[in-house]
Amino acid sequence: MAGGSDNGGQIRGYGFGRADVVLSVDDVARQARQLAQDRPDKVALAQLADADPLVEIDGLVAGYGKMEILHGIDLAVGAGQALCLIGPNGAGKSTVLHSIYGFTRIMGGAIRVRGDDVTALTSNDKLKNAGIAYILQDNSVFPDMTVEENLLMGGYLMDTVTQARQAAEQVFDRYTRLAERRHQRAGVLSGGERRLLEISRALIMDPKVLLVDEPSIGLEPRFIDMVFEILERLREEESRTIIMVEQNAKKGLEFADIGYVLVDGEIAMAGKGDDLLANPEVGKLFLGG
Repeated sequence: MAGGSDNGGQIRGYGFGRADVVLSVDDVARQARQLAQDRPDKVALAQLADADPLVEIDGLVAGYGKMEILHGIDLAVGAGQALCLIGPNGAGKSTVLHSIYGFTRIMGGAIRVRGDDVTALTSNDKLKNAGIAYILQDNSVFPDMTVEENLLMGGYLMDTVTQARQAAEQVFDRYTRLAERRHQRAGVLSGGERRLLEISRALIMDPKVLLVDEPSIGLEPRFIDMVFEILERLREEESRTIIMVEQNAKKGLEFADIGYVLVDGEIAMAGKGDDLLANPEVGKLFLGG
């Protein structure tokens, strides 16, 4: 089902809204395909990125092994902007992030950062030389290592341990919550603290682009708000570019400057986050009515 549990005869939808009609996953996918009738072109996507994209994807065809998941994806996001990818299950949202970071088989198209083609770079080179960091879904911390040791793991590509330690100290200066727990095992942290550690570890290499996969998954509402506040500061105060996949479409679009709706491995719709929030079709399918 597209919604959650029954509550007073109504069904919770993908976001925090309410839906009077229950849609199956297949129904959502089928109706979402209808949104693709006015699929955005490259010019429209570039305009959403203020005509000055930091990250561009051009006709990307990618997948895993012989399986093609993305069928000619275009994407554009500017410096200091946040882009949120939403869509039905299996649409290829996480595969976009995987492809940017080098986790998929690229069969066609190009990925550029600041105009430089990074398509064929390894994940390590994308982190060290192209300034792209990937923040995995939950449970990517090393629970038996201390908070400090986890942070130092984020600097594994630095030339010296001293550089990694200096970067870790900058993180501790920024987030006292982590500094107070620097010698504790990461496994004892709360869900929100673990997510803060995952984000902070990605910052050790000082990336300009953050790929964020499902930041709210598994978190209580109070921790979800905390995580999005952290991401907001990284965007607003440090001009980090964020490309995000978020299961809570309402929360993701409220945060994002730009939203894309993916269906069957293609971009079906794109617009400003606020515009997609106000779109009744998007609301019906992904925001709970």
